[in-house]
Amino acid sequence: MTSFGVVLVRPRDPNNIGAAARAMGNFGLSDLRVVDPYPPVWREAVSAVGVSDILQNARKFETLDDALADTHFSLAATALKNRRAEQEIVTLPRLNERLETAPAGLTALVFGNEKSGLSGEDIARCDAILNIPTSAKQPSINLAQAVILSCYELSRRADFEPLRTPGAQEEPPTDAQKEIFIAAAETLCEKTALRADLTVFQRKAFLRHALARHPLGKDQLFFLKKLAEKINALLP
Repeated sequence: MTSFGVVLVRPRDPNNIGAAARAMGNFGLSDLRVVDPYPPVWREAVSAVGVSDILQNARKFETLDDALADTHFSLAATALKNRRAEQEIVTLPRLNERLETAPAGLTALVFGNEKSGLSGEDIARCDAILNIPTSAKQPSINLAQAVILSCYELSRRADFEPLRTPGAQEEPPTDAQKEIFIAAAETLCEKTALRADLTVFQRKAFLRHALARHPLGKDQLFFLKKLAEKINALLP
């Protein structure tokens, strides 16, 4: 079974470290590793109010070699600007497809710092390159944004289990239930002289057409029916 970790190499902004940890939590990742962080930045990040368990449990390493020691596959995230790529390049939309043939075990996504990204040596240390396609006018992406995008892409894999899933589609009303609503609405039209220019037949046809164009669930239609009946009961 494949698991995932995020490695931040020499990060310089505590806000980015915190945002990366939050993104990991949003999309089901928990293994955060930080390589050679700037000490004041690291202290500020881990002592932040409301910091997540992911950041509190993050592991600090002196070198990238140490951070990758127990991994089975690693990808260096880089924009490839002014770089000659020697390794396989995996674009973000193809990440999950590529992972299907990657070694089972721990896969690490490696990100460089905000100013210079990953060094050539850092990139060479990884098994492949992860590239997020961007406009040529703005090829680089903020560190936190790169982590968020990558974690989201991982969440699209088949075994990801989100906290919330779309609910089942509401049961549609039957024709008979629609007609009960239409009868109540027609009574209301009659009492209030709404669209008095139309015949009863025309008003009912108008309501049927509206329901066909804008389908309502059974519960929604029941609510409108009860509303029309309540108003009818208040009118002489």
